[in-house]
Amino acid sequence: MAMITFRAFSKLRQDFKDKGVFSTKPLEIPDNISVVELVQLYGFDDKDIEAVFINHKVVPKSTVIQDGDRVSLVPPGGIPGHVAGYIGKKGIE
Repeated sequence: MAMITFRAFSKLRQDFKDKGVFSTKPLEIPDNISVVELVQLYGFDDKDIEAVFINHKVVPKSTVIQDGDRVSLVPPGGIPGHVAGYIGKKGIE
């Protein structure tokens, strides 16, 4: 198992909290799990996530999470326009 620091923003924060996942505590997750798999593990669809930050860098949803990572999830509409444009140019999905 891996331990990560987890954050979700806006509506996602409450949605994860309702499932017992709190952003104030370390989160234990299975080894070698991708962001998409993590989201699905808690009953969400990858369409519920607009952007993923791991260790303060924008990454694809397919990125495998490592022990000790800082993972932040942003819901659709939760990113300022200039950042959304950057993500679109980089082809991050």
